Amino acid sequence: MAIAQGRISAGVGFNLIGQHSQERNQEATVYVGNLDPQVTEELLWEMFIQAGPLVNIYVPKDRVTSMHQGYGFVEYRGEDDADYAIKTLNMIKMWGKPIRVNKATQDKKTLDVGANLFVGNLDSDVDEKLLYDAFSAFGVIVATPKIMRDPETGNSRGFGFISYDNFEASDASIDAMNGQFLCNRAITVTYAYKKDTKGERHGTSAERLLALQTKKSDDERSRPHTNFATGPRPESGQPP
Repeated sequence: MAIAQGRISAGVGFNLIGQHSQERNQEATVYVGNLDPQVTEELLWEMFIQAGPLVNIYVPKDRVTSMHQGYGFVEYRGEDDADYAIKTLNMIKMWGKPIRVNKATQDKKTLDVGANLFVGNLDSDVDEKLLYDAFSAFGVIVATPKIMRDPETGNSRGFGFISYDNFEASDASIDAMNGQFLCNRAITVTYAYKKDTKGERHGTSAERLLALQTKKSDDERSRPHTNFATGPRPESGQPP
C-alpha cells in the first residue's frame, strides 16, 4: 500500500501485511472483526487513522469472489495508538454491525470452552455495545455479543448470547448480572442451551473438566525450556 500525503494511493494493494506478517509489529497491530461485506479498506483507513498514524492495513479476501472474509488487521506506528484504537473503536457500528477490535497478538483461535451465556428480557434499546460494556467487566469476551434480531425489521427479539474464555468469568457474570436492571428491565442470565442436544445447557462438569485440562496443557506448552545438556565434568584437580 502506498501512502501519499496521509492518504491511500491506489494500485499497490492492501496485502503487504499479509505477505510480510513476520515483519509486522504485532504489539502495534489490532485485529478488526465482524466486518460487514460493504466495509472497504479505504473506509477502515479513514476510521482507524483517527486513533493515530497508520503503517498498513491488511484485509484477507477470497481468491474466487474477491470478497473480504469479515476481518482484517490494522498496524499503527506505535503501541499506544493501537491501545487507543481498541479503547475508542471497539464495538463501533459499521453498516449496522458492531466491529470487534483487539490486539492481534490476542486473536489466536480461541477454544470454545462452553462458557456461553443466554441473556434474556432485554429492552429494545440494548444493543451489542451496551451488552459488551456491561459484561466485559467479568472477563474476556471471545466474540462479539449477539443480539437476536428480526431479519426484516432489525429490531431486537429481546435476548442475546455472550461467550467467555473461561468458566470463572461466566460464573461471576451470572452471579452478578442475573436479575439486574439494564435499561430499566431486569435481565435474566443463565447458561445457554447446547446446540443439537435435548435441553442440555452449557456449564456442565464435563465441559469444565475439559477446559481445565486444556488450560493446563496450554500452560505447560508455554513454559520456557529449562532442560539443558549436562556439560562435561571437570577433570580432577580443575576448578568446576
